[in-house]
Amino acid sequence: MQPDQIKSLIEGQIPGSQVTDVAFEGSHLHLTVVSEAFSGLSRLKKQQLVYGALSDKIADGTLHAVQMKTLTPEEAGQ
Repeated sequence: MQPDQIKSLIEGQIPGSQVTDVAFEGSHLHLTVVSEAFSGLSRLKKQQLVYGALSDKIADGTLHAVQMKTLTPEEAGQ
């Protein structure tokens, strides 16, 4: 997968999200997601939203592990 494909998957599933710092190490993905949709959510709930957007790629083995930062715009200083 290409970083732009990951961005499109997540930004298409989480309204108003911005995906940055997308990097691959084999089948391991590292990224940062900033979204107003994360406001008031626990860290776990934020991550579940991102995993939901990537679930097909995790299920088919394209992605094995995801390391993410999930931030609201306020937390990201935007």
